[in-house]
Amino acid sequence: QVQLVESGGGLVQTGGSLRLSCAASGSILSIFVIEWHRQAPGKRRELVARSYNGGHIDYVDSVKGRFAISRDNAENTVFLQMNSLEPEDTAVYYCNARDAYGTLDAWGQGTLVTVSS
Repeated sequence: QVQLVESGGGLVQTGGSLRLSCAASGSILSIFVIEWHRQAPGKRRELVARSYNGGHIDYVDSVKGRFAISRDNAENTVFLQMNSLEPEDTAVYYCNARDAYGTLDAWGQGTLVTVSS
């Protein structure tokens, strides 16, 4: 079992920045990839960024050049640095951890990001 706790959300003006954190505990050695997803009101949940154990990173096109995912392995924490925020980035942001075998699919409780225009 893996437990994930997100933090760092809040209210920010357009153009501002926030850094989200996802703290992992439990069977963290089983984690193969950690992802950040978001769900805006009335919309489907979408993948924002992901970080594989081997170092490969992916971003959805809408956040490329603005968001950066990183890890602090010593603290078992994954960050999402969000810069140049836009109202369209308003959503609940979720952390997701999966293993390589399809047996682990853990989610955090989410953290709300609101970008005012």
